[in-house]
Amino acid sequence: MEHKSPAYHVIPVSIKKIKANTYNPNAVAPPEMKLLYDSIKEDGYTMPIVCYYDKGNDEYIIVDGFHRYRIMLDHPDIYERENGMLPVSIIDKPIDQRMASTIRHNRARGTHNVDLMSNIIKELHELGRTDAWISKHLGMDEDEILRLKQITGLTALFKDVKFGRAWRPVEDEEE
Repeated sequence: MEHKSPAYHVIPVSIKKIKANTYNPNAVAPPEMKLLYDSIKEDGYTMPIVCYYDKGNDEYIIVDGFHRYRIMLDHPDIYERENGMLPVSIIDKPIDQRMASTIRHNRARGTHNVDLMSNIIKELHELGRTDAWISKHLGMDEDEILRLKQITGLTALFKDVKFGRAWRPVEDEEE
């Protein structure tokens, strides 16, 4: 039997028919949720929500994509723009396999390499992007940007930083 990946059959589904599963251990901190909102606002939904279709209840149970689903529930501007519809790919697996799929999806997201992130900050500065722009578009606070700049060791990244005057030692008046 030929296998065809679910991503080739993405369908629009009303958010009213989509339900969260009861077993997802993943949590996303508020700064990352804001970044997810910004991402969806700027780029739209670029990845479908992965669901199991429960025929008996005529509802779609989320396997992966709960936080993308939450963005639509929590932000009327996104809901309206998308007409209350989410892109969904369906997997038809028993509950134990769906639980395993949820964990695999969560754990496969990876982390950012610090050196590569530092190089991105460097390149964005070379393209004329300010710390404020980077903070807004990459979801980073000022301290994180500063730490990443320091890793590259390039003084050019600090050319627009205002530094305070250095202190000078008081001369010993007896000399």
